[in-house]
Amino acid sequence: MSKKVLGRGLSALLENADTDITSIEPKALHSIAEIQINQIIANPFQPRIEFDEDALNELAESIKVHGIIQPITVRKVGYEKYEIISGERRTRASILAQRSHIPAYIRLADDQQMLEMALIENIQRENLNAIEVALSYQRLLEECGLKQEELGERVGKKRSTVNNYLRLLKLPDEIQLAIKEGLIMMGHARALVNVKDPKRQLDIFKSVINSSLSVRQVEEMVKDERENLGGTYTKSADRFFDFTDFLPQREKISKQLNTSIKFKSRSNNNGSIIINFSSKEELEAILNKMV
Repeated sequence: MSKKVLGRGLSALLENADTDITSIEPKALHSIAEIQINQIIANPFQPRIEFDEDALNELAESIKVHGIIQPITVRKVGYEKYEIISGERRTRASILAQRSHIPAYIRLADDQQMLEMALIENIQRENLNAIEVALSYQRLLEECGLKQEELGERVGKKRSTVNNYLRLLKLPDEIQLAIKEGLIMMGHARALVNVKDPKRQLDIFKSVINSSLSVRQVEEMVKDERENLGGTYTKSADRFFDFTDFLPQREKISKQLNTSIKFKSRSNNNGSIIINFSSKEELEAILNKMV
């Protein structure tokens, strides 16, 4: 008799484990729960692949002192198992801070909703670069079946803004990488998109890097490119000095002065040399080497 009771008790426990996957008290959906970090798994739909190690360590130190200010959001995927919807960076930093628990909101979501929420949460991050935003937009369109108008409504952007980001993904890989690394601005990239020939895009891009061209200068160069197709042309190379041939000398001087040096181009083949310094002492040392 006791064995039968014991067997039934085990069966009941297993049934509870199965139903526990999707069974969440309604009040738990709106309250904050303390979840063991070892019960949390990463979001397979996480669009952000790279995390800045220094920034994570800084956040970990802050968490040691102040704790988690903003709870993460998870969905329940099994008995005492949760998958991150948003807050992977906070979770990673909490692990570095050697915390055992983390505050979290628990939500119910299917895979498509999970992807959509993760992407939208990712887009709303302030430190996302333009290519990461564009890739997130692309995934929302392709994998969640959204149209550009719907996407704009979801992320609070105009359709034209969404389209401008998506067009960046048509640029050559070298330029996309430069956008990710912050070597050129969104304005530079938007201008380059209007050049149809990828080779010319790369030529102008190299001029941007080598001659520190402003967004306005690139826009004028691109305007010249387009006007040339219509029969009127003012050669951009005649208007903006190309410093490519002088890069070896720049590097040599930079090493001699132990600081970075930039060439800045202006119209009519003139420009300036910019020597960077970070303190009064460094400026004095540079000037002494030049005298």
